[in-house]
Amino acid sequence: MRKFLASTGAAATFLACGSAYADQPRPWETGFQAPATDMMRQIEWFGNYTMWFIIPVTVLVLFLLIYCIIKFRASANPTPSKTSHNTLIEVIWTVGPVVILLCLAIPSFTLLTAQYTPPEEAKLTVKATGNQWNWDYEYQTDNTLAFNSAILQDGDRAKAGKEDRAVYPRLLAVDNELVVPVNTMTRVLVTATDVIHSFAMPSFGIKIDAIPGRTNETWFKADREGLYYGQCSQLCGKDHAFMPIAIRVVSDTQFKTWLAAAKTDLPGANKTLMAEVDGQNKVAAAGN
Repeated sequence: MRKFLASTGAAATFLACGSAYADQPRPWETGFQAPATDMMRQIEWFGNYTMWFIIPVTVLVLFLLIYCIIKFRASANPTPSKTSHNTLIEVIWTVGPVVILLCLAIPSFTLLTAQYTPPEEAKLTVKATGNQWNWDYEYQTDNTLAFNSAILQDGDRAKAGKEDRAVYPRLLAVDNELVVPVNTMTRVLVTATDVIHSFAMPSFGIKIDAIPGRTNETWFKADREGLYYGQCSQLCGKDHAFMPIAIRVVSDTQFKTWLAAAKTDLPGANKTLMAEVDGQNKVAAAGN
């Protein structure tokens, strides 16, 4: 049932948003971004599931407070009851919360276990190192590729070919995105060089601290192509708000072509990939 609900929600989100540029934060957003991994769909399902308990409990407590205020106010109840025990009420308020906690704990622990248990071996490993205030990425492949990713300055948009703010939003766009292939199990080794940072990507359902002198590990398997945005989620200094994370998910063929070219010419490889992706999106939009 849980997988059915998660799949239904994911399909609805996919049809509503389209796949041109994946998802990104929006003004006055109150819900989750559109999920791009099965793990995020499970997290979204669990968030909706808990609301079935939170809302009734909140309403019940509010009703009881209002009832007590009206029913047992001094003017309506000048002679208060001296009853000190009520067995039925004590059993209900003991057993009730225990049952609710069990209903929440079982799927919660199942989800937590799944987050730390990849279903398959990683096919790609990337090391992400947090700095004040940018990220270093290193692909653990033959002829290792390493580069820095920092927030895109407005004055550099034209040179980078990223003038469309709907696709490359202010304060979220970066000069060099982390590029990964779609439907590929990706391991991310996370550390930092100075203070504690946090590598977070809402659409992927991942968030893990980057701690100096320690390497943490997370993973994701994106099943939708597109450009996704996250941010450092630890207060790491004065420019904490200007430390975005951008991950571009592409086809396996596009990734291999980009990786081969990026090892000798990263800016050129990025522009070629952007041109190809933008061309595909324009063709897809014209066909709808």
